[in-house]
Amino acid sequence: MTDVPRDRASSPTRRTALGGLVGGAGAVLAAGCTPLNASPASARTPSLTASASAPAGNPTPGAMTLFNDQAFNFNGLLALGASGYGAGEVGEVLTAVNAINKAGLSAQTYTETFKALGDQLMEPPQGSKAGMETTRFRALRAAQYYGQALFFVLGSEDPGSEKQLYQAGRGAWDKFCKLCDPAAVTANVPYGKTPLPVWFFRPDASGKRRPTVILTNGSDGQNVDMWTYGVPAALRRGWNALVYDGPGQGQLLFVDQVVFTPHWETVVTALVDWLAARSDVDPGKIALTGLSMAGDLAPRAAAFENRIAAVVAMPGVLAPWLGFPPEIRKILTPDKEETNNVWNKEVVPELPSSAAATMKKRIEPFSVPAMLDAREGKMFTDFYTPARLIESLDITNVVARIKMPTLVLDYDDEQFYPGQPRQMFDKLTAPKDYVKLTAATGAQMHCSPMAPQQHCEVVFDWLQEKLSGR
Repeated sequence: MTDVPRDRASSPTRRTALGGLVGGAGAVLAAGCTPLNASPASARTPSLTASASAPAGNPTPGAMTLFNDQAFNFNGLLALGASGYGAGEVGEVLTAVNAINKAGLSAQTYTETFKALGDQLMEPPQGSKAGMETTRFRALRAAQYYGQALFFVLGSEDPGSEKQLYQAGRGAWDKFCKLCDPAAVTANVPYGKTPLPVWFFRPDASGKRRPTVILTNGSDGQNVDMWTYGVPAALRRGWNALVYDGPGQGQLLFVDQVVFTPHWETVVTALVDWLAARSDVDPGKIALTGLSMAGDLAPRAAAFENRIAAVVAMPGVLAPWLGFPPEIRKILTPDKEETNNVWNKEVVPELPSSAAATMKKRIEPFSVPAMLDAREGKMFTDFYTPARLIESLDITNVVARIKMPTLVLDYDDEQFYPGQPRQMFDKLTAPKDYVKLTAATGAQMHCSPMAPQQHCEVVFDWLQEKLSGR
């Protein structure tokens, strides 16, 4: 290795890196759905009414501020918003919020409160014998609450329980799917050395050929999120819906230990092959959606898989790495040893526990060693390898290959990929539409956490128009 003198004015230092981690308002990690300056291990105790004094321009005014911490608040809003599709219950979520605030907001109190709620819902309700529909939707809500707990478990006192907590949520999801009418078809779709688990939902068991939408999750979502952001909307229109775990997601991450791939077309091609072989799928009407970071993955796949009839990016994402604060991006240099020396010797020793928990969560879908270290309560030592993987997800020079109709969503107060949806739209050469969901109807912020029904109305009405012409 050539020893090149480092320009201390421009190279990363502990001060600049830490400033990006915990100091700058609006600094975010693009790998998922948590602002980087949020505090997964924070012990603050905000009141439910604290929003009354929130600064002007707060993207979650009034009752939308459940917690003063952005990360906890965003996830709480996702659970609350999911109530519209039965994947949450307003009273349950708000009761949990009050309990967490009373105990003192932290990763520990958040994780244990929502896990306990999931455990409770997997049992019959008090005072009655649960019927099938009651059991079904209690399991769906349990999957939501286990997912809430899972998101913050690495910052809790028991990070080693991550896999077991994922499996609890997966068990609840599977129980829900088996009780659907008709039951979701489950299968393992061949993909490399590790098959993709899929859940195929149908409006009925008639076997009629139907349009089908493939619902793609982001970097840290769970299957229950795909229910909220697409399955009922598809079924109500008489379509099939496919939910799946890809590399870096769900079973493939937490159990099989397979991280993200920049070649998402290999994933979607395997799914399209499986769907096209089914007699109840119209192979000319297969659509693809991508939520959160999958606003990068789905367009990447559509650029190479020509059997996709229409694609939706929710939001449009060109380069996930650019969503990281510049102070973090500066740590990455062309040299692995230099990069990791800066990370381990200058940054990690001064990381507050809250920022450390955030970094562990953000990096684990891109590094099995990082995930395993996090489960042992340790910080990963190789920053270079996962950072390079995230960097390789850039599709800036790929989107022009997309040929099918494309919808790009954007949001007021988009906190993870600001500006990127419009940039993607401008680069598209295919038939295209751009829609921005706004605060005027409560649909602001990444993925419209408080308005998933509005979100689905926009997406599925657009898909219905595009698919009806085929």
